[in-house]
Amino acid sequence: MKEINLGRILIKNRHRLGITQDDLAACIGVSKAVVSKWETGVSHS
Repeated sequence: MKEINLGRILIKNRHRLGITQDDLAACIGVSKAVVSKWETGVSHS
Protein backbone atom coordinates (compact mmCIF):
# COMPACT_ATOMS: atom_id res chain seq x y z
CA MET A 1 0.00 0.00 0.00
CA LYS A 2 1.25 3.49 -0.88
CA GLU A 3 2.07 5.77 2.06
CA ILE A 4 0.45 9.20 2.06
CA ASN A 5 2.36 12.08 3.62
CA LEU A 6 -0.43 14.29 4.94
CA GLY A 7 1.95 16.97 6.18
CA ARG A 8 3.53 17.48 2.79
CA ILE A 9 0.11 17.62 1.12
CA LEU A 10 -1.15 20.20 3.63
CA ILE A 11 1.91 22.43 3.23
CA LYS A 12 1.88 22.24 -0.57
CA ASN A 13 -1.80 23.12 -0.87
CA ARG A 14 -1.74 25.74 1.87
CA HIS A 15 1.13 27.51 0.08
CA ARG A 16 -0.61 27.13 -3.29
CA LEU A 17 -3.68 28.85 -1.84
CA GLY A 18 -1.59 31.51 -0.12
CA ILE A 19 -3.00 30.89 3.35
CA THR A 20 -1.29 30.68 6.72
CA GLN A 21 -1.53 27.96 9.31
CA ASP A 22 -3.77 30.35 11.27
CA ASP A 23 -6.08 30.78 8.28
CA LEU A 24 -6.36 27.02 7.73
CA ALA A 25 -6.91 26.38 11.43
CA ALA A 26 -9.72 28.93 11.62
CA CYS A 27 -11.35 27.53 8.49
CA ILE A 28 -11.51 23.96 9.80
CA GLY A 29 -12.06 24.76 13.48
CA VAL A 30 -8.78 23.65 15.06
CA SER A 31 -5.85 25.50 16.62
CA LYS A 32 -2.75 26.65 14.73
CA ALA A 33 -0.74 24.25 16.91
CA VAL A 34 -2.77 21.31 15.57
CA VAL A 35 -2.11 22.35 11.97
CA SER A 36 1.59 22.67 12.76
CA LYS A 37 1.66 19.20 14.33
CA TRP A 38 -0.10 17.73 11.30
CA GLU A 39 2.39 19.36 8.95
CA THR A 40 5.42 18.15 10.93
CA GLY A 41 4.03 14.67 11.41
CA VAL A 42 3.95 14.94 15.20
CA SER A 43 0.22 14.17 15.37
CA HIS A 44 -2.40 12.75 13.03
CA SER A 45 -5.50 13.17 15.19
